[in-house]
Amino acid sequence: MVTAVARRLAAQRKEIDAVLEPFLLSPETLREVKNKMRTELEYGLKRETQGSATVKMLPTYVCGTPDGTEKGKFLALDLGGTNFRVLLVKIRSGRRKSVRMYNKIFAIPLEIMQGTGEELFDHIVHCIADFLEYMGIKGARLPLGFTFSFPCKQASIDKGTLVGWTKGFKATDCEGEDVVDMLREAIKRRNEFDLDIVAVVNDTVGTMMTCGYEDPNCEIGLIAGTGSNVCYMEDMKNIEIVEGNEGKMCINTEWGGFGDNGCIDNIRTEYDKEVDEGSLNPGKQRYEKMTSGMYLGEIVRQILIDLTKRGLLFRGQISESLRKRDLHGLNPQEVCGAVSRRAAQLCGAGLAAIVEKKRENRGVEHLQITVGVDGTLYKLHPHFSRVLQETVKELAPWCDVTFMLSEDGSGKGAALITAVAKRLRNIDKYLYAMRLSDETLIDIMARFRREMKNGLSRDFNPTATVKMLPTFVRSIPDGSEKGDFIALDLGGSYFRILRVKVSHEKKQTVQMESEIYNTPEDIMHGSGTRLFDHVAECLGDFMEKQQIKDKKLPVGFTFSFPCRQSKLDEGVLITWTKRFKASGVEGADVVKLLNRAIKKRGVSLVNDTVGTMMTCGFDDQRCEVGLIIGTGTNACYMEEMRHIDLVEGDEGRMCINTEWGAFGDDGSLEDIRTEFDREIDRGSLNPGKQLFEKMVSGLYMGELVRLILVKMAKEGLLFEGRITPELLTKGKFETKHVSAIEKSKEGLSKAKDILTRLGVEPSHEDCVAVQHVCTIVSFRSANLVAATLGAILCQLRDNKGVGRLRTTVGVDGSLYKMHPQYARRLHKTTRRLVPDSDVRFLLSESGSGKGAAMVTAVAYRLAEQHRLIDETLAEFKLTHEQLLQVKKRMRTEMEAGLKKKTHDTAKVKMLPTFVRSTPDGTGRLWAALGFPEWQTKFVLFLQKLLGGCSLLN
Repeated sequence: MVTAVARRLAAQRKEIDAVLEPFLLSPETLREVKNKMRTELEYGLKRETQGSATVKMLPTYVCGTPDGTEKGKFLALDLGGTNFRVLLVKIRSGRRKSVRMYNKIFAIPLEIMQGTGEELFDHIVHCIADFLEYMGIKGARLPLGFTFSFPCKQASIDKGTLVGWTKGFKATDCEGEDVVDMLREAIKRRNEFDLDIVAVVNDTVGTMMTCGYEDPNCEIGLIAGTGSNVCYMEDMKNIEIVEGNEGKMCINTEWGGFGDNGCIDNIRTEYDKEVDEGSLNPGKQRYEKMTSGMYLGEIVRQILIDLTKRGLLFRGQISESLRKRDLHGLNPQEVCGAVSRRAAQLCGAGLAAIVEKKRENRGVEHLQITVGVDGTLYKLHPHFSRVLQETVKELAPWCDVTFMLSEDGSGKGAALITAVAKRLRNIDKYLYAMRLSDETLIDIMARFRREMKNGLSRDFNPTATVKMLPTFVRSIPDGSEKGDFIALDLGGSYFRILRVKVSHEKKQTVQMESEIYNTPEDIMHGSGTRLFDHVAECLGDFMEKQQIKDKKLPVGFTFSFPCRQSKLDEGVLITWTKRFKASGVEGADVVKLLNRAIKKRGVSLVNDTVGTMMTCGFDDQRCEVGLIIGTGTNACYMEEMRHIDLVEGDEGRMCINTEWGAFGDDGSLEDIRTEFDREIDRGSLNPGKQLFEKMVSGLYMGELVRLILVKMAKEGLLFEGRITPELLTKGKFETKHVSAIEKSKEGLSKAKDILTRLGVEPSHEDCVAVQHVCTIVSFRSANLVAATLGAILCQLRDNKGVGRLRTTVGVDGSLYKMHPQYARRLHKTTRRLVPDSDVRFLLSESGSGKGAAMVTAVAYRLAEQHRLIDETLAEFKLTHEQLLQVKKRMRTEMEAGLKKKTHDTAKVKMLPTFVRSTPDGTGRLWAALGFPEWQTKFVLFLQKLLGGCSLLN
């Protein structure tokens, strides 16, 4: 009998082990889960695949963790399970930094959870009213942070559209709706109090922020409770579904949906499938159903029922409660252990994928990071936390992960997020007009396109703000240019002279030597004669150093100011820009002034944008746009001659200098100009002119930021209201400071240094705010330039009559080169505004001076081509005397052909035709030709019918 019992127990043990074996995950299986999770994380971040990704990677618009400077009184709501919590959170900063919280918990009955959306939010507001009355603060309008622990798609920190209910909630008319709007409407319906809803956050984000307040190294939040989810701080450059590339943003992974595409079906058991089919959302949240507290008990119950049915538990009797031990078989604790261990391992595998991603983002070999954790499963289960931590350590060996339990829940985190968001919202109210939507940018594209058309038209050009000046540059380099040239580049406080040697042996090469000369302000503001004499003196010095004083080299002159040209070597200055005010030059031909100063040398005049296009065109013959974004801004492009009314001829193309800096001078941009733009304009050398340039260029960007900072400080939003003489001094905050502050890693430390030099003692919070201001101002600049550039690209596409444009834009300018984010923002916005184009942006490494030499080289190439053509065709060109001689000879030959004696030897035979008259309408000609009378009459009748047309034609 003993042997029989032993055999029976062994058989039972074997059968039980077979049931539990699928819950035992090998290290290889866990690595496979980690790798699949990593793949899904990447899909969720990419614009193209986010829609079909199971891990949704939802942006939260939380862009930083707490720094200890947060302060104030806030209300926090926490909705995510069967209980709803309302908190009052008082945050103090400084040396006595502290957080005090008062809260009250309210039940959410099942009929409310699964009723209508209106009933749910009315219940929430009823609970809030109860709490406010309990705390005696019903009359206060407090800022509120709403922890809403369900997947939401956010367009900003205070908007959240519910993607789908989880965790047993099924309230109708909520999915696809903004839960913040629903809460506001419920508050209005009750009409007892008002709240300022500043932020809606997920519970994982709240947990991360709560722990981040104590440990700045906390950049991951994990919930392991009724549900399962994780968030983490992701680099903005990796988040394709949100505009911008600088800094970080917290991503709510919503990893509960991992596996909904079947990628983990190989580890799902029949019990997992049974639980899924019996849930409120079959086929969804499969990973959460394998890992979260809401479902683990049900998985265990399904296993116990199966084991009982097999006669392995409870003597085959299924009771109402499956809690008793089976004296003849297995302790149910073993089943619980297998199920909970698998849940912890799966959570650990997913978390390992995220910490490995963080390590790669930082580019370090070893990562130290803290994970903030909350949730009943993690807190109360005796082994869950240990197994999870061991799994992460095994699967991410290069990451040193600290797990920090959130003692205060996610409500405190929601209050901290609200504190940060409220301050940034106060900043945004000043800068709201600088945030331009794609719809606005597309409208600006259309406005600029109209201005281009007006500028090209002979009728409208005199009143057009965008002058569309012909440059008489008709071709980009084709690789056959050669020669030795001088290039002059005048456009700012520095004047550059270059010697450019273009050789053409085995392949075309360019050698350049250059010298930079200062242009003092007294010369910039003096007389035109002094200015061009200064240019001539610098040129003489350069040529002496180059030992070419006796050579007469062709000169290309890059003159970066709006000029009206009638040919390549002539340019009448329309108006000075960029701080220049030399007298006697506006309205004069600058080439003549230069020639007079340097004693006549053959000069080709080009704008700096044209020089940039030609420089880049030397390397890429598809380059047909030149763009300058530096001290000033401008663009040129190759336009079809048939569209240029200002120049004779319809064949070929010509480069047009748009002079787009004056876009908006007629008031067409008034709706997007801010009070700060108007103040910049009033204080400039040319009020009312170059308005677009004043909104985007480097000359004005730093000053624009300074004006904003002064106003914010006056209103107590910065520097505790302190304003220093340095901060009030025009020009003290420069565009190079904007570039330094926006650097991704050292930007905040640079901000502190720069602001300290301006006499203020900034807090970390001040530095974050100033960085935010700089970002908005420079981003607007890139967006506006992208809009006007987009209009040019659309013009090129339409000119070519193609569905998709392929072209290259040559770019130069200090703002584009030196600002850490500007180029990337410009490229991204341009491609978004003109999606049917493949645009390459090519940086001009040699500046526009080389381009001026290339313009001259091309002009010489074209002149040489014309000379060779003229030489070939010279024999075909006859003088007046030669034509008279031909006439005389022809007359002699005609006479010879008419005379009998000389007819046989005459070259011009003069053959008789026997037609003796031309038609006169009477029919005599037909009779003279011998036709019968009746035929003659018939012909005359036909001629009348045909309106008198002769039948001999």
